[in-house]
Parts: sequence; C-alpha cells; structure tokens
Amino acid sequence: MTRSETPSPLPFRLPAGGLIDRSTEIRFSFDGRSYAGHPGDTLASALLANGVRLVGRSFKYHRPRGLLSAGPEEPNGLVELRAGARREPNTRATVAELYDGLEATSQNRWPSLRFDLMSLNQLAAPILSAGFYYKTFMWPAALWEKLYEPMIRRAAGLGRAAEAPDPDRYEKATAHCDVLVVGGGPAGLAAALAAARTGARVILADEDFRLGGRLLAEAQTIDGRPALEWAALAEAELEAAPEVRIFRRTTVFGAYDHGAYGAVERVNDHVATPPAYEPRQRLWRFVAERCVLAAGAIERPLVFPGNDRPGVMLAGAVRTYAHRYGVAAGREAVVFSTGDDALRTARELAAGGVTVAAWVDARREPPDALREAVQELGAPFYPDGAITAVHGRTSIQAVDIRTPLFQTTLECDLVAMSGGWSPTLHLTSHLGGRPVWDEALGAYRPGAPPPGMSVAGAAAGGMTLRECLATGGRLGLEAARAAGFEGTDAPPPVAWPESAAAATLWRGPTGKGKAFVDFQNDVTDADLELAEREGYRSVEHAKRYTTLGMATDQGKTSGVNAVGILAGLRGQGMAETGTTTFRPPYTPVSFGAMGGHHRGKEFRPTRRTAAHAWAAEQGASFVESGVWLRAEWFTRPGETDWMQSCAREVATVRGAVGICDVSTLGKIDIQGPDAAALLDRLYTGTFSTLPVGRARYGLMLREDGFVFDDGTTARLGAEHYLMTTTTANAGKVMQHIEFALQWLWPELDAQAVSVTEQWAQFAVAGPRSRELLARVVAEDVSNEAVPFMAALPVTLPGGVRGRLFRISFSGELAYEIGAPSSYGEALARALMEAGRDLGVAPYGLEALNVMRIEKGHVAGGELNGQTTARDLGLQKMVSTKKDFIGRVMAQRPALVAPDRPALVGWKSADPSVRVSAGAHFLDVGAAASMENDLGYVTAAAWSAHAGGWIGLGLMKHGPERIGETVRAWDAVRGRDTPVTLCAPCFYDPQGERLRG
Repeated sequence: MTRSETPSPLPFRLPAGGLIDRSTEIRFSFDGRSYAGHPGDTLASALLANGVRLVGRSFKYHRPRGLLSAGPEEPNGLVELRAGARREPNTRATVAELYDGLEATSQNRWPSLRFDLMSLNQLAAPILSAGFYYKTFMWPAALWEKLYEPMIRRAAGLGRAAEAPDPDRYEKATAHCDVLVVGGGPAGLAAALAAARTGARVILADEDFRLGGRLLAEAQTIDGRPALEWAALAEAELEAAPEVRIFRRTTVFGAYDHGAYGAVERVNDHVATPPAYEPRQRLWRFVAERCVLAAGAIERPLVFPGNDRPGVMLAGAVRTYAHRYGVAAGREAVVFSTGDDALRTARELAAGGVTVAAWVDARREPPDALREAVQELGAPFYPDGAITAVHGRTSIQAVDIRTPLFQTTLECDLVAMSGGWSPTLHLTSHLGGRPVWDEALGAYRPGAPPPGMSVAGAAAGGMTLRECLATGGRLGLEAARAAGFEGTDAPPPVAWPESAAAATLWRGPTGKGKAFVDFQNDVTDADLELAEREGYRSVEHAKRYTTLGMATDQGKTSGVNAVGILAGLRGQGMAETGTTTFRPPYTPVSFGAMGGHHRGKEFRPTRRTAAHAWAAEQGASFVESGVWLRAEWFTRPGETDWMQSCAREVATVRGAVGICDVSTLGKIDIQGPDAAALLDRLYTGTFSTLPVGRARYGLMLREDGFVFDDGTTARLGAEHYLMTTTTANAGKVMQHIEFALQWLWPELDAQAVSVTEQWAQFAVAGPRSRELLARVVAEDVSNEAVPFMAALPVTLPGGVRGRLFRISFSGELAYEIGAPSSYGEALARALMEAGRDLGVAPYGLEALNVMRIEKGHVAGGELNGQTTARDLGLQKMVSTKKDFIGRVMAQRPALVAPDRPALVGWKSADPSVRVSAGAHFLDVGAAASMENDLGYVTAAAWSAHAGGWIGLGLMKHGPERIGETVRAWDAVRGRDTPVTLCAPCFYDPQGERLRG
C-alpha cells in the first residue's frame, strides 16, 4: 500500500498514511460550523480528524455520545444530512461518504448538542428503568390522551423528516445472475474470482464505496505482497471479466424466497445534488441461482461502567480510522480486550505516534506472546483486569482499572475495547434459520441458511485472513459448479498467520456509573436484571420490555451481549437462552427507495392500450379506469356536450355498427390437465363441461360468499382456457387464482398467467357487425359458423393470427376480436376502414354503460363487494351439485334473508328529471332516515330507447315491488324524484337481437 506523505493541518490527522487524497481539501459543516476533510473520508473520520468527539445524544437519557464504530453497526453517530426538502434524518456518520459542501446536523438535542436540557432525564434515571412506560402511564386513565400520549409523542423519535416533497428520483430494477457474492472483503473477492473464472454470471455487491473490506483497515500481506495490492489486482480482474457486475455502495438487506435478494444501491448519496436524470438510490432485486455470503463480522463492545462516554470505541474501529483514514481517535489510549485481535490496533496506534497507555486483558491467563508484544510497545499489561469507571463527561480524562491485586487510575482520552467478534449472519436467518452457538468460537454461527446460500469467511466464523481467503475461494467455485459451470480447484492465496483467540466477557465488574448494553436506547445491564426479575425470561420478551435492539442498528452491537447477560442471570448456556429474530432489512432502507417511481402521478403508472393513439385521433376524451386510460366518448364537430356524443354512439351501435376498445378487460390464460377442475372450484357454475370453441359467462365469489367478479371464460383447447375479468379486478382475480393454486389446492396440475397486456381486444357491436367482420376476418363468420358464445382462432389482415368471441355486452349482435398487442392499432384502423360505408363509429365507456344498463347487465356499481348472487338475480348460476369458493358462506342466514336489497330496474316518473347513482330509495311520504332506507341507485343513464332516465338499483323486496312508485332521494344534490320500479332489462328482454 502506498501512503500519502502530505501533512494535514487537522489536529488528529496522522502525519502519514490512510487511503485518502491529502492533496485535495473539501469543506463540510457540522452543526453550522465549517470543517475540512479529504476525498476518501467518511463524515465520521473527518469529524474525528478535526477533533470532534461529541456527535450525538442518546435516546432516553440524552447522554453525550461519541462514535463507537466505523461501519453500519454504528448506534451513536446518527445525524441529519442536507437541508430543506433533501433533509435526511438518522444517517450513520460512519457510512456517509464525505463530499464538498456536505451539511450535517446533530439530532435529538435542544437547544444544542453540547448543552442539551433534555439531559436532565438522567436525574430521573431511577424511574426510567425497563418497562417504565407500562408502569408509569397506567393511571389515571383520563390523562392518557390529554397528557401522557402527547408528551410521549413529543419525546419520541430522533431526527426530523423533511417537510417538503423529496425532489430526488428513485428507481427499481432487477438483475439475474448465477452467483451472487455479498461482501467485497477478502472472502467475497476470493469467492467472486473463483466463480468468475468458470464463466458464471457473477454479481458482487458491497456496501462500501471501495472494495477490500477488512483489508482496507489492516497492514497485512497476501501472497507476499501488501493485501491492498492483492485486492486491487482482484478488483481489476473482476472488472475485466465480461460476466461480472460489481455493485459498490450497495447493501444487500434481505434474503427472500426462490433466490431473490433485496439490495439498495446508493447511486448518488455521495454528492450534494444528484445529476439530472439520475436516481439518488436504486432498489435492486437480485435473483441468483446461488449466493455466497461474505459479510464479515461485527466487533462486540464490552459492558462496563461508563462505556458509553465519547472516546470509548471499538478497537477495530480505532484501527480502521488510523489505517484507512489516517486519523488518530485519541492521543493516549487504553486497550481493553478479551482477545488477541486488538493487538493490531495497539500496533497501528503506536505506529501513528499515539501512546498506548495500558493494555487491560479480561482473561486470567492471556498468551505470553501477547504480553511480550504489548511490552514491546512500552505499555503496562494488566491481566485479569477490567475498567471499572470512566472519568469525564463529553470526553474521557481517565479510567479506573482494577485487577485482583490492585486498582489504579490512568489518564487517557481514548479507550479501544474489544469483546470479540460476532459473524454477520443476519441474511442467513431471514427465511427462518436460527443461529447456532459455538462455544469454542465464543459466538453464534449461521444455522441453516436459505436454500442456495453458503457462508464464507468471518460471517461463518473463520476470523483469520487465511480462513477468509480459503473458504471464499472454495465456496465461490462450489456455487458456480452448482449453477452448472466447470472450474478447477486452485490453492488459496497465502496470508500470514494470526491469532483469533478470544474469551467471552458479557459484562465487567460493577463500578461507578451505568454500564450500557444498547447505546442508542440507553439499555443497561441493570435493566436486563430487572426484566429477568420481573419474569421476562424469553429473549424476545426481554428485548421488547427493555427496548433493547429496537433502534436503527437493530442490536448489531448489543444483541449478543444481551443474550450473554441473560444467560448468566438464568444460570444457563447461550444455546438454551437463544437469540432474537433477524428480519429484513439488515440496515434501514429509505421509503424513497422502497417506493421507487411510485409517487405522485407515478404512484400508479397509467397504462395506455395499444390503440390509444388511434382513439386520440378519433377525438376521444379519456378517463382513468383502474390503471388504464380509456375513451369515455368521442366528440364529433358540432357536439357541445358529452351526452350528445354518448347518445350518438348508442344510436350508431343500435342502428349500424360500433367499435369499442375493451383491451383493458383482464385476460388470464389457464392451462394444464387440471385447468377445468380449477375453474369449477373458482366459479359458481361448471366449466369442465364447456366444449372446446365455446365461451360461458361465469360468476366468482369471495371466500365470504359475496360476489367477487364476473366475466366470460372460453375453452380454446382440451386443457386451455382464457378467462376475462372486469378491468378493475384484473389484478385481484390473478392474485385469487395464484392463492388457490399455491395454497388451497397445490395438488392441481394447472398454471395461470396474466396476458392482459399481450392482447388487444375490440368489441364490434351492432346489427351490421357481422358484415364488418366478414371483410376483416378470413374465416366464415356466419351465424352457423360462429354461433352465440362461440370462441375460435381467426386470421386477420396480413396473416396475423387472432381470436374471435361472439359475446355481447350491449344487447346487440356483437363480437370481441383480439390480436397481439403489437397489431392492436392496425386492427382498429382496419376495422374502421372496412366499415366506413356501413356507418361504423367508435364508442366509449359512457355509451357502453348506457347500453349495459338498458340490457340489465351488472357491473361495478352492483359488483361492489357487498352483494350476493341472489341479490343480483343470478342465483340460477350457482351450482348446487359441486363445491366452489364461497359456497358455504353464501348460505349464511343474513345473506339469504328475504329483506336483503335485490336488483331492480327503475324509470324516472318524469322522463326529463335526472336521477344520479347514489340516491336512496324511500317510500312516498316517508321521512329521510336510516330506518326508512329501502336501498339505493347503483347506476343511472339517459336512454333514448326508454325515452327518459332509467337505471338499476338494489332495494329491499325489490322484485316483489315491481310496478310501484318510490322516491329517489339524493341529499348531496338536493333532489327528491319519484321513480317507478321495473324489471332490470329494458331492451330486448328475449335476447333475439344478440342471437340474430
């Protein structure tokens, strides 16, 4: 590694070293004060270089807090970044990449970070113990809403969310690979190299902005060269490999079913303002045949009095700041450790000119080699020792050290503590796997990882560099082979030997001050004792009672220590005590990334049919119908009102022929030996008896017995059906079918796929519709060849294969003709051209609605999720000879009660008086009250055929009251109109026209 030798004016910047660009200075601010840093710094390293130790306040007691770590496990260094609409709370300073102009603000304090009035909470510490919320705010009950809840809400939370809409863009994307490697440290690089050399498609994702992992913080060698040089060569080889994609600044936060992994790429979090047309963050869905988890390990803090004071840091973090960033975390350091690993920290500090004031080793008999190495650094060595007190408030001034033989006080401004390392195994547990306690390792190892995942390096418990390189290479090759690629075994790179020996110490001896387990939530060892005394024996219960591990770090530095303390209190082993449950996300994920483009107008992207441009040319006015834009009506010259356009379109269909784009209807292709059986269970009627080449109207119920959806299903082959659904329910019906196949009847051999977007479909309706189709379709379309409810393949202009269904929603002779979406617009134009002399015209939703009301067809107003088949007069469609979803629940007494509102038609007594949907039915002379409510109008339209306003409605005893006059009372519009009840079908009740 080449270290820059340019001196820095920053007080705690080491004179040499670090992977930063000392030739370039960048400015940033913290709490309004300007500071300097260098490219390659994080906000945390830059603050330390400037001598800033106090970075935040704890949640409950508002105790002063400094940096604990150097990575995503950081519980203390949470800040607000940026300002205005881009303000982002709770950002970990340890992972915030420094850039010129960065604005950072401390949080959870008032009026300032150094002088925080809320720190008076420390005086109330005796009553703010574990469970104090449950004990304190119980009585008197009347004060809960008036005092307790408002007070708690004001105190809750850490940072402040932006009050203006986020101006940045976010994206979502999916990437497929043969091998996904999570982590770009030595194990991850070795795994990616081994897999890439087989030709497999490899994705390497690392949360840092630079690959290398622990190699960035260690002065080690691999194959006789500096470790960073080996990492650079590995990175270059991966960059050059054609089937490898490297994702830096990308955190894989969750493992999901079927080899899917969630990840967030921080595309432009390292700049003040994202470039135009670039996202700030991108949410990735990685789909991998195999995964190698090489996420490393997290160092554990030690639990001793005063361990939360600014200047008490993890030894590995102190080493990282010194080696990677060229920053001394202090001038005089005391190392407090349970293992040999912290020796590298002591050596790194000494090399940078920092005095190692003492080594305190919690082990009774530490290795002689360690003692000799520490003495070579000139530091006193205290075996079987512990720190029992930390002096100082916002910075360390001295510590008390106790051994069995004596006690002493040493001046220092830094404590580098190490309680051992815990494998970062979170992703291995996201599908239900449980960690397994390894007594020899003194940590939890991964248990049963998700299918297709293997764990390498420190994440699996291999804490030495040699183990990381060996397991990474071996598992990377095995993953590629499992994905179908061949490769040859190669000897792992050679790394120098190192000691990972460590003991476990869950908490030190008592002393002056609180000993914290969870730094962010102010949970102490005494709180865990209290939870144990009060009966919260389960780890999950103790966690929630004390709020331990429930903050932004999700217990990464506190969880294992808490389990160890609880195990000691109960006199049982770690394996018996168990762990809490790890769930995604591994680190916090912004709502912006989760939402992606889906906000504002793009919250639900608008879809356009294949013939949208054609409809616009025809003068269409569009409306959002579900997720689609559909034509409401087509305005012609001289028409000043939409009702004029609608009336003309209805007259065209009734007298000649019209074309309506019905592509938005849901279309679900169902195939398989058990497809017929599936449809029989989904629909109230029988579809297994439907002949090939025919279609049938079907009714679908929810499990509670209410009508879910209706539509036609055609049998295209012996094991092939095409189901249509309403536009609004297309997605819900697809979910319903998937639920039935995956959960209710997984034994059925059938598959369903939505093909709504793959087919453009047009209704061709009117007495001249057959003439029009005969000019467009190559096949015979006579009444004998294509009878009512027929379904058959046809040949369209240009030889395109399409589908023809003889279905009518208008009450006229009608068809629906389908073509692949890419030919949809061409088909619409061909139909218009072929029917020019027949008087053809397009018609929209309003005309379609008028004609369906005239014919008495139920639609959205009646299929509102609160009606039954009996309510809609469709009880004859409900089979009594088979079972289906909703059959039993539909027979509940309340759903078959004789006074349930049932479908009726109605006509306005005065044809010129308008009635609107939503008006309530009342008897003549009855007061407008809930007690007198008889039902309501579900649909209304002006009908030229009926000569006035007509509609449908749901009314108590409706079919029995046909011929009576009631009132349609509309409180919203101030109308009270007499209407006459009638049968719901106003047009061609015998169905002669549609069968002609």
